[in-house]
Amino acid sequence: MAAKAAKKSEATGTPAAAGGRPRLLLMDGHSMAYRAFFALPVENFTTVTGQPTNAIYGFASMLANTLRDEAPTHFAVAFDVSRKTWRSEEFAEYKANRSKTPDEFKGQVELIGEMLDAMRVKRFAVEGFEADDVIATLTEQATAQGFEVSIVTGDRDSFQLVSDDVTVLYPTKGVSELTRFTPEKVFEKYGLTPAQYPDFAALRGDPSDNLPGIPGVGEKTATKWINQFGSFAELAERAEEVKGKAGVNLREHLDAVKLNRRLTEMVRDVELPCGPAELTREAYDREALSVFFNALEIRNQGLRDRLHAVDPGAAEAAEEAAPAPGVEVDGTLIGAGDLAPWLAEHGTGPLGVATVDVWTLGSGSVAEVALAAPGGPAAWFDPAQLDAADEQAFAAWSADAARPKVMHNAKGLMRVFGEHGWRIDGVTMDTALAAYLVKPGRRSFALDALSIEYLGRDLAPAAAGDGQLAFGADEQAEADALMGQARTVLDLGTAFEAKLAEVGAAELLREVELPTSVLLARMERAGIAADRGWLERLEQQFAGAVQQAVKEAHAAAGHEFNLGSPKQLQEVLFGELGLPKTKKTKTGYTTDADALAWLAAQTENELPVIMLRHREQAKLRTTVEGLIKTIGADGRIHTTFNQTVAATGRLSSTDPNLQNIPVRTDEGRAIRRGFIVGEGFESLLTADYSQIELRVMAHLSEDEGLIEAFTSGEDLHTTVASHVFSVATHEVDAEMRRKIKAMSYGLAYGLSAFGLSQQLGIQPDEARKLMDNYFERFGGVRDYLRRAVEEARATGYTETMLGRRRYLPDLNSDNRQRREMAERMALNAPIQGTAADIVKIAMLRVDAALRAAKLESRMLLQVHDEIVVEVAPGERKKVEELLRREMADAVELSAPLDVSVGFGKDWESAAH
Repeated sequence: MAAKAAKKSEATGTPAAAGGRPRLLLMDGHSMAYRAFFALPVENFTTVTGQPTNAIYGFASMLANTLRDEAPTHFAVAFDVSRKTWRSEEFAEYKANRSKTPDEFKGQVELIGEMLDAMRVKRFAVEGFEADDVIATLTEQATAQGFEVSIVTGDRDSFQLVSDDVTVLYPTKGVSELTRFTPEKVFEKYGLTPAQYPDFAALRGDPSDNLPGIPGVGEKTATKWINQFGSFAELAERAEEVKGKAGVNLREHLDAVKLNRRLTEMVRDVELPCGPAELTREAYDREALSVFFNALEIRNQGLRDRLHAVDPGAAEAAEEAAPAPGVEVDGTLIGAGDLAPWLAEHGTGPLGVATVDVWTLGSGSVAEVALAAPGGPAAWFDPAQLDAADEQAFAAWSADAARPKVMHNAKGLMRVFGEHGWRIDGVTMDTALAAYLVKPGRRSFALDALSIEYLGRDLAPAAAGDGQLAFGADEQAEADALMGQARTVLDLGTAFEAKLAEVGAAELLREVELPTSVLLARMERAGIAADRGWLERLEQQFAGAVQQAVKEAHAAAGHEFNLGSPKQLQEVLFGELGLPKTKKTKTGYTTDADALAWLAAQTENELPVIMLRHREQAKLRTTVEGLIKTIGADGRIHTTFNQTVAATGRLSSTDPNLQNIPVRTDEGRAIRRGFIVGEGFESLLTADYSQIELRVMAHLSEDEGLIEAFTSGEDLHTTVASHVFSVATHEVDAEMRRKIKAMSYGLAYGLSAFGLSQQLGIQPDEARKLMDNYFERFGGVRDYLRRAVEEARATGYTETMLGRRRYLPDLNSDNRQRREMAERMALNAPIQGTAADIVKIAMLRVDAALRAAKLESRMLLQVHDEIVVEVAPGERKKVEELLRREMADAVELSAPLDVSVGFGKDWESAAH
């Protein structure tokens, strides 16, 4: 047999597998993508543009595993074109019972096709036929040519193809476990041969394909008949021999079963553009595959590595693409008395800086420092080992603005150096911030990843990441790794200077981002005082509210159940209480917040309302618990501000996340009362901009009507509503104002008419008419929004007033869902990004003015658009005047900036 197979292989020109035969892997693309979709939760796999990727991720993972396990020499994927096939023409009800394809699944099959193209995998889709028929045809051809064939599919009809040369890999758990169906396995499961399987399926019927079975005839009876008569054809000929009610039913439904049999049989002679011999696996287009995964924000390196491991061109690609090993450095391990002379010799030009830090909440220390100078010299030292002259020399170099420094995540180094008593000035390049401005949409700005991407250089394993070395191991190895990291930072700085110039962001880094990082480091070190007792009482209050909600929920259900269990909640809501069904998911009917709110509105049952309150109180409790845990030994909360998270340029915070605290609820305001003025200070001041996004939109659109509405001195939303509804301002009621306010902000956030209708609780047609009326009065806004999308589509990015770019490659996507989401982002990014830039400029102006006036008051927080300042005794008036002036003059807009200010002993009482 082996010799015969080898001869066939040679005759067809197909390469043989290790065992002497070529191996063909065929996959039912649509079937496996659909199973992958339900195997992974869509909410965990979505891009920032809202494109679901769970089916893509699951399919790619399954594909990597299968290619590894099967090691095929040839490979192809078949897809369905539509539900209209020769089967639906013969039987109109074929698959008619199938539920509507989930919206989140739509578009993902097309994207999987793009991934396969990048992997240079041939794919088939033939009009009028199903993927099964294509697979059957290729299988028939391949076995005739001496191939071994493996078929990956979720369709059991494929069992008819199983033979000594053909194995079906059928998913039994999501797409992670595939069961091998050989002739023996088919017989073990069904008591039939693969050739008999279509007869069995015809008699049994197939609910998934809407093929009716015979009343009273199940799988056992179908199997018995086929074994008794040998085949369905023979059974049909001798149907009179079947006795009893089952026989009567068989004869009455014989025509239907004959139809089932025709539809179940796979077509094995579909006309295809190529045959098995032309399905040889090819080396991937790795660049295209990387672009694909990056565009869909699939960052999981493990998945990429598994796919790359089964690339037929892996060895070549590894040789070509392997990063250079860690850079060699002319390194010196500095001892006592050696640092001052080294700095005197090398410290006048730019130095790359890297550290290993030991950081705990509220305190930290520098464990090791490495410096790298242009041309090769580098130094490593342990601060604990420096003598007084060295320490003085390093402190002077660190604080000297005229001596340039290149760092990665300079803010973090400033915070740690500050704990050691060192001030850092003169940072001319932060490679993390530079990478963010060049590609703001990327998820990670780790030094090792940037080194590979921009320098083609792999850091030593100990130096990977953001400076987290294996401290305490071999000192020489640690020192070499850290000096290599400092060298990499310096070289990356040079690379990014050119990149920033290309995207016009050099000034944005120099004038905005770097100074902001210096200010944020000081704010982080200062922290804000917390009232521990108040927060602990709040936590107890929310805990009590949670327990009360649990009791009420149990009473409403009539028995105890676990409120945190979606399954138990589904049973209570939809089973026991018989409430209307919500959106169907793999695990039942959804019980998320939107579903509970819908149930509360649709029914008079109290349980959905109780569940919403339970979740809200539980979330508040968790928020307060988190705040209490982050209070440092100094009685203050030291949050960490993030400059490289939001692609629009907005700041965010972590540990704790202060953006999480509700602003407009009583509970949120109660939490804010826990942030108080610190000892030695008089009060807290809060200041923010009034309607900054709308003022930016008015300025960018140059709409005279909207600008006039801002400069009239009247309430903006009332004035706009009077224009839109064609009534006098005194005739604008609360509902009119509410609608206009929602729409004005919605436009700034790229809200669609459908989104507006959902937000206002009105019909989409009414929302669309409202938007049409708005644009009729404010045509400049309409023209600007249209222009913003068109320009972004042409250039591939949006820009703020300061030149901050947001890249949106999906604007030209063939996938409608991704394209529309990118269009909404194109509307939003210039407005939100400009607002973020203005807030940063305002922060820098306020800080500079406070320092120039030699005031003791200091900036503590920046949350949303709000700035919080701790005011020293006797400085209140000066600080208020200073903030109003500096914030109002941050930039010049056609719709002038308006600043609101408030004072109080805590964050809430300082609200305005």
